[in-house]
Amino acid sequence: MTTPTVLPHMDAVQAALTATGLTVYLGGTPTSSGWVPPDKFAVLYFDPGMAVRESLADRRTDFDVTFQVTCVGGSVERALWVADKVRQALSVQLTVAGRASWRPEDLGGPPVARDDDVTPPLWFLPVQYRLKSTS
Repeated sequence: MTTPTVLPHMDAVQAALTATGLTVYLGGTPTSSGWVPPDKFAVLYFDPGMAVRESLADRRTDFDVTFQVTCVGGSVERALWVADKVRQALSVQLTVAGRASWRPEDLGGPPVARDDDVTPPLWFLPVQYRLKSTS
């Protein structure tokens, strides 16, 4: 019995998003001075996930993880375009190394918001998903 881990799940999501041509950052944007954000991009945030029982035998080989994709753009339309690309990329069963996975479940998110803390301002839309897998 192998205990499931979060990193192969994160890798599968990141691979699906980058395959659509999106620029994807993990856990935030670069903080180096001089970094200029692209016109549109996504930021991926993962929780640690949870190993869950597959049966009454208490074998914890199933895995359940929630993650957020923050869709960012230089305009409302660009942020929504990123959200559409994310939804398209995550509408299929993902290949998680060593696991069988369900299609990610779209949990939605709040409306688009403007971030005036950056210059020029950016618009962002956090969308949450749940991904389940089994061995």
